[in-house]
Amino acid sequence: MLLRPNQRQKLDDTDDQLFYTYPRFVTHVDDGFIQQLTDLYRDRLKPNTRILDMMSSWVSHLPEEMQFAHIEGHGLNAEELARNPRLNHYFVQNLNENPQLPLPDQDFDAVLMCVSVQYVQYPEAIFSEIHRILKPGGAAIISFSNRMFFQKAIQAWRDASEATRVELVKHYFTSVPGFTTPEVIVRQSTMPNFLQWLGAGGGDPFYAVIAHRNPE
Repeated sequence: MLLRPNQRQKLDDTDDQLFYTYPRFVTHVDDGFIQQLTDLYRDRLKPNTRILDMMSSWVSHLPEEMQFAHIEGHGLNAEELARNPRLNHYFVQNLNENPQLPLPDQDFDAVLMCVSVQYVQYPEAIFSEIHRILKPGGAAIISFSNRMFFQKAIQAWRDASEATRVELVKHYFTSVPGFTTPEVIVRQSTMPNFLQWLGAGGGDPFYAVIAHRNPE
């Protein structure tokens, strides 16, 4: 088993949908992180493709100049998702209660999950679903920093170092047959170089783990 029962536990074990009842129209990472994520999407996504923005909110951080055939949104707060201008359609579902996505097999070219993987209690099921809905060769991009709602992150994430969290997400992919070897992008500092030289601090660290559904 990928995670022991205690590693899946949260400090706040009430229904996740109660926690997200009220919308939060804020970004949970700094501008440097967001810019690097948008640049990554610009580099790895293709125009006129089908995208699932999983565990999304009122912003998707996609490049403004890129147009897609369809962007499906998923999250826990309908008000946030309704505010997101990039979504063509969205649905609300608690994946820790029901990990099965109401989406067809091999229907998406890419699945995105931004700063949310730390809340997934059953990653084996979720990543199996990601694999199922991806087209052959389709990409899954999981991005995260060191921020979280501590009471809602699983114990395995709370107790881990940042490097161990990267390994954890890699294991989520490798636990599912049919993904390529995960690629890791680590940028410890998201501050511009000139600000680093001025001693302004490092900003939010940027991590991304990327894998593709094997071509068939």
